Amino acid sequence: MENVKRLYRSRNERVIGGVAGGLAEYFGLDPALIRIAFALLFFGVGSGLLLYLVIWIIVPLRPLELPENSCVINTCNK
Repeated sequence: MENVKRLYRSRNERVIGGVAGGLAEYFGLDPALIRIAFALLFFGVGSGLLLYLVIWIIVPLRPLELPENSCVINTCNK
C-alpha cells in the first residue's frame, strides 16, 4: 500500500495557500479550473472563501522530497 494517493497543498502551483494547486494535482485538473470553481462559490453562494480557509487549515503542505543519496542531520537515504 505504498501508492496511496494523499491530498496535500501544492508547493509549486500556489497563489495564496496552495489549496487550488493541491486539489488540481490530486484530481488531475488544471489549477485554473479549481480557482474558477472557488470564485463561483464565493460570488454565487458565498461559501467559497470559507471552504478555501477550511481546506487551507486542514490539508497539510506537501512535504519536501529529498533526492536519492541525500544526507540530512547525519541520516542518509541510500
